[in-house]
Amino acid sequence: MRPTPPRRFLASLAIGALAIAPILWSAAPAQAEPTMVALVGSLQSELGCAADWDPACAATTMTPNADASTYTLEGTLPAGSYEFKVALDGSWTVNYGAGGAPDGPNIPVTVGGPAQVRFTYDAASHIVSVTPLGTGAPTSTADAAYALKSLRSSLTKERFYFVMADRFANGSRANDSGGLTGGPLTTGFDPTSKGFYHGGDLKGLKGKLDYIKGMGTTAIWLTPSFKNKPVQGAAGQESAGYHGYWVTDFTQVDPHLGTNADMRALIRAAHAKGMKVFFDIITNHTADVIDYREGQYSYISKEKDPYLDADGNAFDDRDFVGREFPAMDAQTSFPYTPFYHSDADATSRVPAWLNDPTMYHNRGDSVWAGESNTYGDFIGLDDLFTERPEVVSGMGEIYKTWVDFGIDGFRIDTVKHVNLEFWQQFVPDILGEAARIGNRDFFAFGEVYDSSPEYLSRFSTEGKLQATLDFGFQAKGIDIAKGGAPSSLADLFAKDDWYIDADSNGYQTPTFLGNHDMGRAALFLQSASATDAELMQRWRFANALMYTVRGNPVTYYGDEQGFIGTGGDQLARQDMFASQVEIYNGEKVLGGASGSMNRYRTNHPFYRWLHELAELRSRHPALADGAQINRYAAASAGIFAISRFDRRTNTEYLVVANNATTQQSATFDTWTSRGSFVPVFGAKRPVRPAAGGQVTVTVPPLSVAVWRASAPIDRAAAPSVALSLADGSTVAGRAEIGATIGTDTAADVTFLYRQVGASTWSVLGTDDNAPYRVFHDVSRMPIGTVLEYRAVVRQSDHRYAADGGWAVTGKPAPAGGGGGNDPVAQPAAVSVPGTHNSEMGCTGDPNAGDWQPACDLDQLQLDAASQIWQGTWDIPAGQWSYKAAINRAWDENYGAGGVAGGENIAYEHAGGAITFYYDHATHWVTSSAQGPILTIPGNFQSKIGGCGDWQPQCMRPWLQDLDGDGTYTFVTSLIPAGSYEGKVAEGLSWTVNYGVGGVPDGPNYAFTVPADGAKTTFSYDSATHVLTVTSL
Repeated sequence: MRPTPPRRFLASLAIGALAIAPILWSAAPAQAEPTMVALVGSLQSELGCAADWDPACAATTMTPNADASTYTLEGTLPAGSYEFKVALDGSWTVNYGAGGAPDGPNIPVTVGGPAQVRFTYDAASHIVSVTPLGTGAPTSTADAAYALKSLRSSLTKERFYFVMADRFANGSRANDSGGLTGGPLTTGFDPTSKGFYHGGDLKGLKGKLDYIKGMGTTAIWLTPSFKNKPVQGAAGQESAGYHGYWVTDFTQVDPHLGTNADMRALIRAAHAKGMKVFFDIITNHTADVIDYREGQYSYISKEKDPYLDADGNAFDDRDFVGREFPAMDAQTSFPYTPFYHSDADATSRVPAWLNDPTMYHNRGDSVWAGESNTYGDFIGLDDLFTERPEVVSGMGEIYKTWVDFGIDGFRIDTVKHVNLEFWQQFVPDILGEAARIGNRDFFAFGEVYDSSPEYLSRFSTEGKLQATLDFGFQAKGIDIAKGGAPSSLADLFAKDDWYIDADSNGYQTPTFLGNHDMGRAALFLQSASATDAELMQRWRFANALMYTVRGNPVTYYGDEQGFIGTGGDQLARQDMFASQVEIYNGEKVLGGASGSMNRYRTNHPFYRWLHELAELRSRHPALADGAQINRYAAASAGIFAISRFDRRTNTEYLVVANNATTQQSATFDTWTSRGSFVPVFGAKRPVRPAAGGQVTVTVPPLSVAVWRASAPIDRAAAPSVALSLADGSTVAGRAEIGATIGTDTAADVTFLYRQVGASTWSVLGTDDNAPYRVFHDVSRMPIGTVLEYRAVVRQSDHRYAADGGWAVTGKPAPAGGGGGNDPVAQPAAVSVPGTHNSEMGCTGDPNAGDWQPACDLDQLQLDAASQIWQGTWDIPAGQWSYKAAINRAWDENYGAGGVAGGENIAYEHAGGAITFYYDHATHWVTSSAQGPILTIPGNFQSKIGGCGDWQPQCMRPWLQDLDGDGTYTFVTSLIPAGSYEGKVAEGLSWTVNYGVGGVPDGPNYAFTVPADGAKTTFSYDSATHVLTVTSL
């Protein structure tokens, strides 16, 4: 066993020691030239020393270089993780660690195999670094194996029809009541009520397959078809499970819709007509069957009331994810006590394991933020304990049976409300079963109700789903069709790189414009349309755009018959057959009359339009799976242009949309300078490119035009590629790994990585449009892991080139503004929309209800002195969630950690006054209910502006914890050179304060700012109450 060095020499690695920006300390006083510089650490025995942590070992003595200011040592490290620093003059008296700090933290390093490395010590800064040798090899024949094409999965050419079976066609009135007897509150059947079963079924759907196929549909997506609890809800608020999301029996088709045999017949008939069938499935909840004896349903956090094992010992379920759970007792282990109202309820769920109440979280209703996102009941529905291995395997067995049934794929409900580890096991399990039976095209995509590609992509990369529904496109597609800036759509597509990994990318995302929850596209477009004719044109435009950009378009049933609706949920679930629902029959219908009638017109203008778009996409497959390249995007209503590249024919298409109400023109570059671009949709005249490939196009108002080049793209020069990552860069979190290519042509760039010393490359993914990049998740790698990266470009002429480099893993920089805490230009308004808005007074028109960024009563006020936005309200006791919204709209908003478009922020409040705070410099938003408000009063406050010295109530020096790790920071470059003092105050007063060493009411901290403009960082550890100040 190797001897353990003295504690003061083997300091454990400080997490902040390898951040995105290296931590530096003020330069130490000049010292005499050392007689010896030794590399010391847990790697010395590997480098020839008898023991580790020996500052006198000659084998790891570093050699002075010619410049006399740096010292180096080269050697070979076996695979493993190590720590090191330097010691001078053969002893521990003078030693330097991370960031060049005297007696500083050890520096970690991890390599993946025998690695040639060079260690360098800079005597001026005392920085110690490690550099791998032999990386960045030139292009070789070995790179040919990695000159890959951008992935195109089985799901890049589908055209979905999303249908709610109960509302589509009634093929048998015998099953209208689902085999139950009694009134609507027993059977769930009431065709006059929008919240109950109406009689549509699988036989009716099967009878309309020709109608569905006639639109050009290739895949039918059914709302959940499993047996549901017929009716649930409090007295007077009952509704039925017609939609399919209140499942009790996961093995049986809902009797209201038919039988398992009816489903098999539907699948066979659809397959015979060349259409796939996708199931909508649920894994995170069942119907609301369990009740709580406490009669209360507000969410209770794990911090407030942890889980208990059967013996009464508290435990964190996260410690048992993926392995056997402790035994639990339904009567004592949960914050609420679950029970069944009847024996029938206690055995109502199938398979039988679903009746065990310990298989559920039992924490109360979700507030849609923080922990409750995955542990809370979904509007009262029983939330499964998906961290338990029994639930993961149980759900896997349920849905593998349906894979064997012959289904072609799954749309998975409420994916973001389930822990990622569940998906990491469930999805491969399902796909493995599909492969076992020979269905290698089986596809699973998830519903993640969020518009951020950075967030959505986590579930298809880390979570192993093959795709997620593209809520980002839904938002931008509608906005563009209403006249919004086309540049915002180009920005969205530029973020497709977040989706790229070795087995998925943005091309396989299903795109849509409206659905059964949100409402219909025509409803969203109504406010931008002066007449029905204009509304119809905007609807056509939105769908033409969806059918010609990347992704798999989804048509929501009834849209093709001109349904508008009056809202979301039940107000967007109209009957296709003659309806008996008064509100549906009174609604306006585009291209048709209102009233009760069957609505299956194949000559409806919208039906014909979708047929035409499907034919276009079918005749020109590049519009489905061709590489998509942004070409032009106006900053206000006008032209949006992309190229779609057909690699089969080496041919370029132009897709140009004009969302203005007047004719518009634009000039932009292409890859084609020969021949002409021939119109294939929405245009009448060809477009001839200039000698350099530049084209000028003109497009009528509210329309989309498509041209196809008559000649292949121009032959490019020999390929070249350069990694954008500088050698020695720090990578953290989901790190951007980019490259530039030397030619402007159709090309694919594949990104590879391996730990330095390893011999095998792993593929990160392949990008087919600039900016060429992928995002590498290194968050689970040890800090200090040395990684080698390689980029291989493959042009359409099959020539390739490569470039390599290296980086080291570190700690992610906090989210948010990222530029320190000094004042920035302020917005016109900041609000805190959330579940608490009604309690703030947002109850009247025009911005009534929760989550209203424009409500006058949820606006913060800017404090001129501190430049912090603040607002105080009386909020009742309970669980709440919110975000910060800028300028009374959702276009710019910030969530947890100051992340743009980030997750909702959850808080628990005991009731009474609460103050919210927002800093536009960092985008951090918090409240007095979420933790201490900390400031740094001192004799420097007047120097940074806004207030006098020693004022704890002044929030200019506000300590913030953006990454939630308990370390609060404040960074400024406004303190002039000089010596200062300060301390930490809690709660904007002197009542609680901490001085040197974290001592309450302790002495002031003294610090020196070496020069005007120096960056001074205050870092406060909330566990020890110790403040660290650095300035450089």
